[in-house]
Amino acid sequence: MKQVFFEEDGAFRVGTILAETPAAFQVEASHGKRSKIKAGNVLLRFDGQPLGAFMPQAQKLADEIDPQFLWEVCGRDEFAFADLAREYFGRAPDPVEAAAVAVRLHASPMYFYKRGKGRYQGAPEENLRAALAGLERKRRQQEQIDAWAAELSAGRVPEPIAEKLDVLLFKPDKTSLEHRALEAAAGDAGMSPAQLLARAGALGGPEDYFRRRFAFEHFPRGTGFAAHEALAPPADLAEARTGAFSIDDFETTEIDDAFSVERLDDGSALVGIHIAAPSLFFDRTHPLEEIARERLSTVYFPGGKITMLPESAVDAATLGAGRRVPAASLYLRVDPATFEVTAADSRLEWVRIESNLRLGELDQRMTPAALEAGRIAGAHGDDLLLLSRVATRLKAARGATQDRAERPDYIIRLSAERIAIETRPRGTPVDTLVAEMMIRANAGWGRLLADRGIAAIYRNQKGGKTRMEVEPGTHEWLGVSHYAWSSSPLRRYADLANQRQLVSALLGRPPAYSRDELAAAARDFEAAYEAYAEHQRLLERYWTMRYLLQERIETAEAVVLRDELVRIDGLPLVCRTVGLPAHTPPGERVRVAFGEVDLWEANVLCRYAGK
Repeated sequence: MKQVFFEEDGAFRVGTILAETPAAFQVEASHGKRSKIKAGNVLLRFDGQPLGAFMPQAQKLADEIDPQFLWEVCGRDEFAFADLAREYFGRAPDPVEAAAVAVRLHASPMYFYKRGKGRYQGAPEENLRAALAGLERKRRQQEQIDAWAAELSAGRVPEPIAEKLDVLLFKPDKTSLEHRALEAAAGDAGMSPAQLLARAGALGGPEDYFRRRFAFEHFPRGTGFAAHEALAPPADLAEARTGAFSIDDFETTEIDDAFSVERLDDGSALVGIHIAAPSLFFDRTHPLEEIARERLSTVYFPGGKITMLPESAVDAATLGAGRRVPAASLYLRVDPATFEVTAADSRLEWVRIESNLRLGELDQRMTPAALEAGRIAGAHGDDLLLLSRVATRLKAARGATQDRAERPDYIIRLSAERIAIETRPRGTPVDTLVAEMMIRANAGWGRLLADRGIAAIYRNQKGGKTRMEVEPGTHEWLGVSHYAWSSSPLRRYADLANQRQLVSALLGRPPAYSRDELAAAARDFEAAYEAYAEHQRLLERYWTMRYLLQERIETAEAVVLRDELVRIDGLPLVCRTVGLPAHTPPGERVRVAFGEVDLWEANVLCRYAGK
């Protein structure tokens, strides 16, 4: 039976000829498969060979042939593999030997360039040297990869990998040796690279990973601050006649707002809303302006924060107890009988901060019952009572008399010993007081800037969509015609920029920013603000997962939101619930069982456990 050795799809094969034409052959392989091959692919014709052993024998013989020796003897001209086989063996080669030379040539592309059917040409010497050097380099690189991977598998982090930790985790060059070593070791361990590095001690765990990733993406120059020149307090400001007090959580250090009450001789009252004025400590040319414009907001998350301004700037401007600080003040003259605002006036002035009242303590004494009785015990009780009544009137005046059902606020507090999740209801009398005063300041100053033709960043809401824009527009939910965030200049760049515009208006100076500059800042602010909020939500979810494990919570009650989503009672947690009956209506109360917690994904498996 006639047999052929041929090339097909880049591989060598053998078969028995069943039929042939000048252009093609029909052949049968040793295992019985039949195929049609082009005559141009046939390299050898022979007979009498056991086909099942032919290619294994040819491959074994090819492995013994030194390609360097073949290259040295082949000359620089083009040649046929059969001719080189004859020269190599010193005689006419048998079919297996000829095939072995073809296999060796084909498998040595650095040494031999293919020139056609069964024809090759030796590579130029300089090309071969370069190719061999590249091969040696790859060999050494692979040795380095293997060595680093072995160290990682043993729980040690090689210094070159430790130096590039964040880049390797969040923006790796996949061709780098460090990345290939990390991927190899992680694959062998059945872990993600982050988990492997945490096991080796290079990461503190999922929280460290989340925080590093966020900083890498949003704070490429680091979360710290460079040294800057000292801040100069403003000059030529008047003194406020009355001391003020703030209302904040006990952990708050960036105290942006405070209140004062002055009772006038005619029986009316002057309510002061005082906002910290960092814009009076540094102008647009100061390096802190660039920092604030780049960061755009303070980032909050359980266990920490990344401030928009350095500690020195916050300390200079914060409305801390016992301090005399500059402030942008909005004074509201209030009718003593109706608590309506009859006049408003804005000033820049020095304000004495008498005390910092804390939410937890205020919630205990500023209760609905105390308000109904007309007496609030403790520090600033009479002032708080008046402010609360003014706030109630302001709320009614903007058409927000009906309260919507509010979910509680969850505060996650971390200590070395444990995780605590505290619940605080929204819409308390204290919340209403602070919220209405801030809405009045933001709305009033937004209108002031618009009336004077000075650009500002407005927070407009229409059709349920909220946008930061430089043109004033209504905020439908709040029921105000102008709403320019101005009450948190220590924490938000939009407020700081609006404060600079306000200062320009009050002092009769040209605006600090053009409309185009504020429009660009508004776009950047929205994107950053959402990214920061997402980071906060992720870490809140992570610590909630840790809390489930700490408290060994296995089941919980929940309310259906939509589809398979439920909100867990008593925790800041929404999860997708497996097995929830189809068409369960929103608002339905159900019970869920918790399964495996994945801290690296900040997720927990939730299963429906009945109504």
